[in-house]
Amino acid sequence: MQTETPPSRLRNVFHVFLCIVLTLYGLWCGAALFFDVRIAWMRIPSILLFLAALALSLCLLKGFRNRLLACLACCLIVTVWWLSLRPSNHEKWQADVSRLASGDVSGSIITLHNVRDCDYRAELDYTCKWLTRTVDLNKLRGMDLFMDYWGSPYIAHTILSFDFGDGHPVAFSIEARKQIGQSYSAVRGFFRQYTLISVVSGERDVIRLRTNYRKDEDIYLFHTTATVPFMRQLFLDYVAFTNQLHDHAEWYNAITSNCTTEIFHLKAMHSQPFHLAILLNGKGDAMEYKLGNLATDGLSFDELKKRAYINPAAKAADKDPNFSERIREGRPGFENLSAAH
Repeated sequence: MQTETPPSRLRNVFHVFLCIVLTLYGLWCGAALFFDVRIAWMRIPSILLFLAALALSLCLLKGFRNRLLACLACCLIVTVWWLSLRPSNHEKWQADVSRLASGDVSGSIITLHNVRDCDYRAELDYTCKWLTRTVDLNKLRGMDLFMDYWGSPYIAHTILSFDFGDGHPVAFSIEARKQIGQSYSAVRGFFRQYTLISVVSGERDVIRLRTNYRKDEDIYLFHTTATVPFMRQLFLDYVAFTNQLHDHAEWYNAITSNCTTEIFHLKAMHSQPFHLAILLNGKGDAMEYKLGNLATDGLSFDELKKRAYINPAAKAADKDPNFSERIREGRPGFENLSAAH
């Protein structure tokens, strides 16, 4: 009885690996056709045509290599089509993302347009005003990190907020822009279902929405140790990114183009080391703690995070004009800021 030689076993293992990879690729292609073919009645026929092409490749061709290349070609055709889909800023958007923010820079003076100010009665019942706000970079004195969890401890929504000393910080929230009738889906977020939007707002909008009106979302607030030059550069980078999205639509992607990865694409963040927490962003606060980027008051990370939880304080503050000050009261890193007010 002959036994397989080690090279033969290795080749078989490699073939199995290629088959698994190609199967996963094929599943992704089928999902892309299901979600992203824009004409609804063509979705199922498109998937059936794709499956038929794969079946014919496997049945009619001989040899592992030929079959593999033919199936790969079918997948590549779907991928080329998918990559050809272009985002647009001209759709029927939900009211809270109906306008795109932008900013004008004149020296240290930044004029922000379409700053969102929504008054919520419920998560989906609100009235939005769109404000123009002017800030002076010379008055920028602090930057804070909000982490929003709604399920897995490994996934969170990241919001950065800039304090200009007037009690009304400017918050930037990079999000999936939804059309009327859409809701956010993590699965759909892997495909070309949403565009990116940089929401510029006050905290009584973008934070209170998540603490007071959405269900099962937990928000943590950390004060950063960022230097003034770094904060100024990052704020300008945010404004430039916001202007870029205003002028040219870009796709949202749950892995590659989301609320956290886009922050690390900004110029000021290029010096930051790559870390797995950029992708598993629910661990981003732990990463920043280890890097010394959070004000800790000498606390362990677990104790710091416990004290950073703001949902009860946000519910108590609710419609108070001093919402931002009240959610910071007694939290590590904010003692001197509270005294200054």
